Amino acid sequence: MVANAKWLTMENHLQTDGTSTPGIPPAARLVTEVWGPFRTLLAARRNLLEIIPEAVTRRPIISGRTGGVRWHMVAEPEALRHILRDRLDIYPKSEVIKNILEPAIGQSLFIADGDHWRWQRRAAAPVFRRRSVDGLAPIMSAAADTACCRILAGSGRAELHGEMVQTTFDVIGGVLLAGERKLDKEFVHGAIEAFLASAARVSVLDIAGLATWIPRPRQFFRPRSLKVLRRIADDVIADRLKQRDRPDRDFLDTLLDGMDPESGRRMTPGELRDNLLAFIVAGHETTALALAWSFFLCAFDVQVQKRLRAEAAAVLGGRTAGAEDVPNLPYTRSVIEEALRLYPPAAILSRTACAHDQICGREIRAGDTVILPIYALHRHRDLWDSPDSFDPGRFSGDTVIERYAYLPFGDGPRVCIGASFAMLEAVIVLATLMSRFRFRRIRGLDPKPVMVLTLRPSGGVHLAVERI
Repeated sequence: MVANAKWLTMENHLQTDGTSTPGIPPAARLVTEVWGPFRTLLAARRNLLEIIPEAVTRRPIISGRTGGVRWHMVAEPEALRHILRDRLDIYPKSEVIKNILEPAIGQSLFIADGDHWRWQRRAAAPVFRRRSVDGLAPIMSAAADTACCRILAGSGRAELHGEMVQTTFDVIGGVLLAGERKLDKEFVHGAIEAFLASAARVSVLDIAGLATWIPRPRQFFRPRSLKVLRRIADDVIADRLKQRDRPDRDFLDTLLDGMDPESGRRMTPGELRDNLLAFIVAGHETTALALAWSFFLCAFDVQVQKRLRAEAAAVLGGRTAGAEDVPNLPYTRSVIEEALRLYPPAAILSRTACAHDQICGREIRAGDTVILPIYALHRHRDLWDSPDSFDPGRFSGDTVIERYAYLPFGDGPRVCIGASFAMLEAVIVLATLMSRFRFRRIRGLDPKPVMVLTLRPSGGVHLAVERI
């Protein structure tokens, strides 16, 4: 995990300060000086983005050492292809991030490695095929309508991050657990938030690079609600296994039917629980963030908002967007893609080398931490024109983006399995709301990008809302 990369040495350069300047939306403050481990720990617990060196937005690789741990921060497309695709076998996920997430989602396919990951991926793949995903669009459209009703009932202002969390939770609840009453949405969301707030943070032991089997403080402060949530999920799966011929089948039923075509292996109840919770966490958090930042950026740039609204109005004619409309909403998609470039939910990825290798001419030893700073990659001076500016035109028309220069969903065999689901949902929700409302910034309330496990808008996305 990035927490192992703490003592960063680089040249002094001007740094962004976390505020917006004319034409430039808010950015994180990147490191421009030598920091010791203690200062780095404080910064990492406050905002992981703030331990990224500014120099990595201009160089292919930066290396260093923290205690006994060597680390390398990589922001070069061919090197990232090498790590994520060509030599995936020697770059498994960091043990630190596994230890943080395992209490919540176990050895699900989101953190498993090797053969245990491969068979789970094959078993779950049918759920995310294009036809299956498009068939879920009515649930997304209904959630967009419900969000419109909530905003209409407001006072002319809305906190769009919270609204989008609720909206995407409505979607994931309808998709995963159609009619399931045992998993209360408010309780589930509260349990996840409590876990992220209390346990999903790096510790000084992570920064020192000490063995992951040494207990961390977070292990003693896991919220009781997380244990309750896992127990309830076990009960849901046990009940569902007793009623396999349900007429109103949902995602969980499909997952229960899932089988690895190569080995014939099916998930055990415990594996089903872990993957169910993983899909709940990932299935709403990342899409909600992409949408929240998209709304803020549309309020930030009035001309972009006008163009997006004109497209949505022409295509939808006042109705709610559906899967059939998405191919006709290219600019809406471009806005979301640009929001994911500026504020990627998974803004930092981390791997631990398990064999000797070479990246960008740099020696990589077994045990080295290899960090993929997606936030910095998406703002790299050699890869993007005016990288800190908001410009959906980068993704419009015939523009070609170098594949490994843009990684909001990762890439290679471990590319996010739900990427097409997330993009379909985001386009439907953004187009529907933009066709019905006008959004404006509120002075002094611009969000700040802050990352703990995901990149969130600190303070929320507070916007003035006007019905059209």
